[in-house]
Amino acid sequence: MTSLWQATRPQLPADPFTPGATYDSVVVGAGLTGISTALLLARSGQRVAVLEARRAGDVTTGNTTGKISLLQGTQLSSIIRHHDAETARHYVTGNLEGQSWLLRFFREHGIPFDTRDAVAYSVTDAGAAALKTEREACVAAGLSPVLQDTSSLPFAVTGSLRLPGQAQFHPLRGLAGLAADFRSHGGHLSEGVRVQGISTGKLKGDKIKVKTPRGAVWAEHLILATGTPILDRGGHFSVLTPQRSYAVAFAVESLAFEGMDEMFLSIDGPTRSLRTAVVDGQTYLIAGGNGHPVGRETHTQALVDDLVRWTQQHFPSVRPVYQWSAQDYEPASALPYVGKLPLSRHNIYAATGYNKWGMTNAVAAALALSAEILGGQMPWANKLYATRVARQDAFSTVKTNAGAGLELLNGWLSGLARTSTVSPPEGQGVVVRNGARPEGVCVVDGVTHRISAVCPHLGGVLGWNDAEKSWDCPLHGSRFSAEGTLLEGPATRDLTQGS
Repeated sequence: MTSLWQATRPQLPADPFTPGATYDSVVVGAGLTGISTALLLARSGQRVAVLEARRAGDVTTGNTTGKISLLQGTQLSSIIRHHDAETARHYVTGNLEGQSWLLRFFREHGIPFDTRDAVAYSVTDAGAAALKTEREACVAAGLSPVLQDTSSLPFAVTGSLRLPGQAQFHPLRGLAGLAADFRSHGGHLSEGVRVQGISTGKLKGDKIKVKTPRGAVWAEHLILATGTPILDRGGHFSVLTPQRSYAVAFAVESLAFEGMDEMFLSIDGPTRSLRTAVVDGQTYLIAGGNGHPVGRETHTQALVDDLVRWTQQHFPSVRPVYQWSAQDYEPASALPYVGKLPLSRHNIYAATGYNKWGMTNAVAAALALSAEILGGQMPWANKLYATRVARQDAFSTVKTNAGAGLELLNGWLSGLARTSTVSPPEGQGVVVRNGARPEGVCVVDGVTHRISAVCPHLGGVLGWNDAEKSWDCPLHGSRFSAEGTLLEGPATRDLTQGS
C-alpha cells in the first residue's frame, strides 16, 4: 500500500551517519514532530542530529490525510470530560500556536497549502447531539464554530459544525521544506539508522549514549519522536491504544468537484474523512476511516474495500488510485504526553498520543520541547502537558490494560492450537505451533515466509494484516513485514526467522 503523498514525494536529501559523534541534541524519528523539534533547536545554535530508521516521513507523517485543523471531531468535549474547560483552552492555545507556526513557515518558504473550512457532520440523531456538545466544548475552549443543519455533501446529514480558516497540505512536501531548513542551519539528518537502545551514566550531567547497529553517538538531550516512544523507560505503551485507519485517493474530474472545497469528518461511526487534493495537476478525492485497534481485526482488506464501496456509492465518477493506512495512538488521558520522561535523571524527552491530530499537535509538541530544552517559557505547555505516565504503570501493561492482557492470552492459546503443517493461501498468513512457540506462516507473491510470531517488545502474539501484508502486534502496535522486518512501533528489532 502506497499513499498519494509517498507516490509523489519530493527529493529529501540526507546526511551520512557519523559513529562516535557528539551532539547537543539527538532526535529519534524524522516525522513532523522530530523534524520540527530539530529545526527549532538547530536555529538556536545547537548541534543536532536526527536519526531515522527508514526514510523521513515514511511512517505516520507520510500516511496522514494532511489536515491542519483545530476542529478535531469530538476531541475538545473528550478533554473537558476527562479534565476541565481550562485544560481544553490550553489545548486549543497549543494547537493554534502549532498551526500558526507551521503555516507561517510555509508562507515564508513558498510551500503551498490550501485554506479550507473544516466541517464535522452527523448522519444520526445521536451524532447531531454530539455535534452540539462539541460546539459547547469549542466555545468553552475559545473557538467559535458554526452549528448548521445542512452541508454541501451529496447525502443527507442531521447536522454539521463548521470552523472557517483551517488548512490542508501535501505532508511530505511540507516535511521536505522543514528538513531543508533544518539542514541549512547545520543539522544532520541520517536515514536508515535504527536506534535500538541507550545507556546513561550515573550522574545527572553524563551524556547519553545512543546505540544503533551502525555505531553509537552521544547527546546531551535525547528526543523520542517515534509515534509511540521506543525505550520503555517512560512506560508510554501502558497508556496508549494504537489505532490503524485507512485511506484511499480517488482520481476525479476537477470540474465535478468545483464545489467541494471543505474538509469533512463524520461524528458517527464508522468514521468518514473527506478532502480533495490537487497533486501534479491531478485532482483527487481522499476518503479515510474504518479505524480499529492494531492487530485486532481479522480481515483488514475488507475495511479498505468497504471504504472504496462507500465513496463510490456517493461519488460515482471517482476511480481509486492509491490505498494506504496510518497508525495513531489514543491516549488514556485524552491529552498528548509531551515532555521529559518521568523520574529520569537525564535529559530524555518524548512526544506521543496525538489521537489522529498530529499536524497541529506535532508542532505544538516541538514548540514545547524546544522551549523546555532551551530554557524558554510556555505557560500553556506547562499546563497542557502536566499529565504524566505514572511510574507504577511503566512495567505493568498486562495488569493495567485488560485488552492487551486478553490479547496476549488469546494469541498464545490460538497460536498453540494450530499445527505447523497449516499452509495459508496467497496473500494470507496464519499463526501455527512450532514446538511450544507460535510461528507466523504467510505466502506473498508465491513465496512462503516463516518467522517467529512473538513480538520482541513484550511477547504479544502477532496477527496477519492482509491489506498490508504485515504482522501486527495487538498489544502495543509494533508491526513487521512478511519477512519479519520491523516497520514501526515500540519494538526495536526484527523478528527472528522460523524453521
